[in-house]
Parts: sequence; structure tokens; C-alpha cells
Amino acid sequence: MSDTNTILPSNNRTSQPFGDQDGVRQTNIIFKSDAMQHLLKMVERVARSNANILILGESGTGKELIAKAVHEKSQRRSKPFVAINCGALRESLLESELFGHEKGAFTGAYARKIGLAEVANGGTLFLDEIGELTPGIQAKLLRFIQEGEIYRVGGKEPIKVDIRLVSATNRD
Repeated sequence: MSDTNTILPSNNRTSQPFGDQDGVRQTNIIFKSDAMQHLLKMVERVARSNANILILGESGTGKELIAKAVHEKSQRRSKPFVAINCGALRESLLESELFGHEKGAFTGAYARKIGLAEVANGGTLFLDEIGELTPGIQAKLLRFIQEGEIYRVGGKEPIKVDIRLVSATNRD
């Protein structure tokens, strides 16, 4: 197999790009089906709200692409879009990645680490494979959703964060 990248030509009569409204490039989603047209209209509607979103779909169906489209169509588009795969990390590492940690919170915590929730402040945090979260992380995530604040691992002070949470799972 060759290591070169090839750009395939698009059939402009049947494919429709999603974006370029109001002179602002939004996404690079190209589609043909009526179902996708319906989905992308829904993306535009939900992007206007500040509500948290759960995306359901089989693995490989583009859930992260839809999450990015929601972000890019929202008022938060100028702020960060941060994604993490919850199924790829064990609980202790996931907690530290999401919420950060204080120096000395655990063996190997030689410095304070800012978590992805703080990095995404003002923007969107995308949690892929949220169905893999342990009950302990779910409880901390619920506190964040209800209170709008997080605690770093080993931290004693709450940290206010303003993010839109978009989650995805392939589970029912």
C-alpha cells in the first residue's frame, strides 16, 4: 500500500457540504442522504442552545464529527473544543485528565496539572465512550453538571468552569 494521500473528487450534484453559512466555514461534513440532512438541521437547532448533549451511535459513525459540528455552529466556536475517549484510560488517569490534580496528590504528581475541563473553559468538552465511565467518575461528573464546578485530584477548593458537555456512547 502506498504512503501517499489522495484527495478523491466530489460529485457536487449529489454531495452537499455542511457549512459556509454567513460566510463562516463551519465543518467539512459531506453527505447525500436525507437522514444526514435531517441530522445536520438538528445540529443547527441544538447548537443555538447551551444544553448538554448525548449522541448515540455505533462505533465509527462519526459521533465526534457531529460533536465538533455542534461546537462550530454554537456561540462557543471561538473557544476550545476538547475531546477525550473515556474508554481508553483507567479510572485514576481519567480523573486526573478530566479534572487535573494538585502537586503531591498521588505518587508521580510532581506538579499541578490543569485538567481538560479547565482547558475547555468557555468551550465544549466532548466525552467519547461515556458508557465506560465508572460510578466514581460518574458521580464527579454529575457534580460538575449540577454545580458548574470541579475539584482537582487532591484539591480542596472548587474551580468554576463554564463548558458545554457533549457526550457520546455506542450503548443504549
